[in-house]
Amino acid sequence: MSQPTGKLSRRHLFVGAGTAGAVAAAASLVPGAVQETVATPQAKEPPARGGGYQLTEHVKLYYKTTLV
Repeated sequence: MSQPTGKLSRRHLFVGAGTAGAVAAAASLVPGAVQETVATPQAKEPPARGGGYQLTEHVKLYYKTTLV
């Protein structure tokens, strides 16, 4: 009597997971697969005398949402 071929054994599951991990590790070593880092925008220096109101894109967006 033979076992059904449709069952997935625990051994096959772990072999598949190990293979997937090895492929992921190998893919990270490929030179073309390196992701570019995104440069973070530098914050502006605060004014020497305390600053004040600045009309920024965020403030403009807020004003657009308050229109009736």
